[in-house]
Amino acid sequence: SPPPPPSAPKIATAPQPRPIPSITPPKSEEAIDQLEQKVRFDVVPNSQAPISRTEVLTYQHELENLIGRVESANLAALALSENPNNPALAKTQQAQVASTRPGVAVPTTEQALDAAREVVKNLPDLIAEKNYAQARQQWLIARGNLWNQFPLNKRLAQPEIRAMWLDRGTIIRAGNEQGLAQIFDRIAQAGINTIFFETVNAGYTIYPSKITPQQNPLVSGWDPLASGVKLAHERGIELHAWVWAFAAGNQRHNQLLNINPNYPGPVLAAHPDWAGYDNRGQMIPSGQSKPFFDPANPQVRQYLLSLYEEIVSRYDVDGLQLDYIRYPFQDPGANRTYGYGKAAREQFQQLTGTDPAKISPKQQQLWQKWTEFRTQQIDSFVAQVSQQLRQKRPNLILSAAVFPLPEQERIQKLQQHWEVWARRGDIDLIVPMTYAQDTPRFERLAQPWITTSTQLGSSLVVPGIRLLSLQTVGAFDQIQLVRDLPVAGYALFAAQNFTNDLNQVFSNTQGSAQRAQKEPIPHRQPFQTAWVRYTALQREWKLAQQNNKLRITSTTLSSFNSQAEVVQSALNQLAINPDNSKLATARTSLLTLQSRFREWMRLQALENPYQVRVWENRLATIEKLLRYGERVQLHR
Repeated sequence: SPPPPPSAPKIATAPQPRPIPSITPPKSEEAIDQLEQKVRFDVVPNSQAPISRTEVLTYQHELENLIGRVESANLAALALSENPNNPALAKTQQAQVASTRPGVAVPTTEQALDAAREVVKNLPDLIAEKNYAQARQQWLIARGNLWNQFPLNKRLAQPEIRAMWLDRGTIIRAGNEQGLAQIFDRIAQAGINTIFFETVNAGYTIYPSKITPQQNPLVSGWDPLASGVKLAHERGIELHAWVWAFAAGNQRHNQLLNINPNYPGPVLAAHPDWAGYDNRGQMIPSGQSKPFFDPANPQVRQYLLSLYEEIVSRYDVDGLQLDYIRYPFQDPGANRTYGYGKAAREQFQQLTGTDPAKISPKQQQLWQKWTEFRTQQIDSFVAQVSQQLRQKRPNLILSAAVFPLPEQERIQKLQQHWEVWARRGDIDLIVPMTYAQDTPRFERLAQPWITTSTQLGSSLVVPGIRLLSLQTVGAFDQIQLVRDLPVAGYALFAAQNFTNDLNQVFSNTQGSAQRAQKEPIPHRQPFQTAWVRYTALQREWKLAQQNNKLRITSTTLSSFNSQAEVVQSALNQLAINPDNSKLATARTSLLTLQSRFREWMRLQALENPYQVRVWENRLATIEKLLRYGERVQLHR
């Protein structure tokens, strides 16, 4: 591409990380930020506040889980090292975090693990003696020492979805294609293989569109989407267009443009009758910052479908991600509800004879119908998007960024029933926005969707991790938790918070050194991914045996190894030349291994229950990849 003009803006570099002594959650009106308050987990230094019996168990449980994650990460790194059959390599795994202060003695991995186990054991005694500050201090020291033992300088990642949201602000700051190229270079070096590229935001497109009234004024003069697709593909990265579905404007974006804060966005400005309203007649619900379209309006739906068709027809994007695929956040208990657009009211009145604006949550039967009506508007729109776009592009990957609220509460507050979209096969990747300031909270938000993911048909779950205010090792800890759960990857929000320190850790643990081997991406090559991941799992079992870390009798070991080889062979055959017969063989052999695994690992589970759970989760991930591959690779 030609050199930039002399006035080309400077490229914004990532902020340099600095130690964060105490983390304060960001102040925000966004409902997504308030979710983690329900699952609070605070260990406040020097606090003398009493610790209850239940809290003691939580402290112990969280430290035991962190011990498990550190052991699991080190075993994975060892299994992927150049010579996994050399037990002496185990002694080289005392990795140091880049931020460790010089001159401070750092314990070895075994010392840190033993010391943390001692803390777990002693916590109840300290609390019985009312030494609350000391208990907290010991817990925090143990966590810090364990974090120092993550192998942040060694390759340990298996093939997985490593996604990042590339936000509008970062795209705008890039200024031109060369600026964007520097961002993609960092992303590629870090081993990120999937980008959610912000394409429709606040009613504006990031590219010059024939459908929408206006390209975002902050990027006029170039086409970032065309540049993004080209740059991503040159680096072997998938680019998925990230679009705001029913959110039509943004007061904060209006401030950036220095225009009236109540401007509803270019589309609603041109079509005011397309707007949704709350039960008080406001377009923007109180305490929120975005006006929404009325999803029941057929013209809105047609407009959005035309826009998405334009994106996937004009640009070689690999996927489309639906964001704001819901109504605004509501609280029916406090009489704050939404969805009273002109079209919605007319349609509901025709169906029931009642204007929804005149009913309240206390009228249970009618209110239930009104909730179902709104939920159905979203469900049917997702089905339409899936059907129409896949006719144009059968290999398009569809994803949705969704709220991780419990199902029934979510339907009442957002009318977002994403389990239905997953079961129908409309959406390939469900991306719950499990944003949390620490790993325990992250786990509590993510766990329900992972353990119930059998209800999601063949869709893959990709938990979202927010990088804002996270220390580098804290972000890595959340990623390690994801790797130990039965999911196929993670998504990072967002590129604007992607620090140089984190980039270095990613380069070491999942990044550029191995890109030449062209790792399979789970949502593209599920069968190949399953085979590679299973091979890594077998290496972990062999290492555990060689290092006398596998408690298993010789008779059991023989049966276990024999069945493990059967699965290896079946998955290999399926990866090389997939068909329904090979899939059936692989599935049967895997199911046999899974059904007997707990029995074979009975003694191991007594000694290291976390590791056995992780191995079971790894097998469950392989099972999910087979289910997904059946729909996407064999039947689509």
